Amino acid sequence: MLTPQGLRQRSALLQAIRSFFFEGGYIEVDTPLRLPILLPESNLVPFSSENWYLHTSPELCMKRLLARGCPLIFQICHCFRKEESGRIHQPEFTMLEWYHQGWNYFDLMGECEELLAALCRLMLRMPGLSSEGILSWRDCRVSLRQPWDRLTVEEAFRQYAGVEVDEVLKCGSFDEVLVTDVEPHLGRERPVFLYDYPVELGSLARCSPQNPLVAERFELYVAGVELANGFSELVEPREQRARFALEIATLQRAGKNAAMPESFLADLALVGETAGIALGFDRLFMLLMGYSSLAEAMPFIMEEL
Repeated sequence: MLTPQGLRQRSALLQAIRSFFFEGGYIEVDTPLRLPILLPESNLVPFSSENWYLHTSPELCMKRLLARGCPLIFQICHCFRKEESGRIHQPEFTMLEWYHQGWNYFDLMGECEELLAALCRLMLRMPGLSSEGILSWRDCRVSLRQPWDRLTVEEAFRQYAGVEVDEVLKCGSFDEVLVTDVEPHLGRERPVFLYDYPVELGSLARCSPQNPLVAERFELYVAGVELANGFSELVEPREQRARFALEIATLQRAGKNAAMPESFLADLALVGETAGIALGFDRLFMLLMGYSSLAEAMPFIMEEL
């Protein structure tokens, strides 16, 4: 549970983030937390709510707002994911999500750097951050000065796990190898964008025109912690429907309910080229404060209620 001073610092970070996006011409939006249908993602388990669901992210509704003619939008909201609890996971958490029409995932990487640079200027009193832009967390000292590192998934698996991505995909151990052998090495000296994920692991990201086997998706790592997940959005309704069908089939084989989000697909063609990203606000605050776990960075956690 946060102290009053911690609550003031958390509030200051929220306001600094809002200032960055307002200065960039973004509109802050708020969308429903409770939906009748979610985007089918077999790796996420939602909470049910009177035959509806608490959203796992605001993505569905935010993309529909893009289709209405809002080209730059952001949102800070609570999200809910069942079966996620641990040192850097909580079943209810705060997400920062934003979208920029006309951009791709490389453009978004650059804006991530600009956001963290702006926050460093505004939040120098945060315990985990020095005046030189060095973030200290656990046994890492991470320079937030630009430019940050960029590393493909293929390169990372070869360098840190000594395996090819195709091998771990075939045996179903991609996530295990990523968490155990790759993630601990990422972002220890400066933040790193891990990018170009296998297309099987980017159901909402468009395929790379240079390599159709990879999706234009990236994750941002700081001090071994996954901080954000972004991509060039897939905005072709037929391809998105086909990918959703695969996700729904996976969910149904596991005995879970899933349905095609028709209203989302109807609006998707109006979105146009867009890049979008979700950033874990609580994780960012945890790192900036030098806290050892997510529970220390939140006003309340489940066990305190």
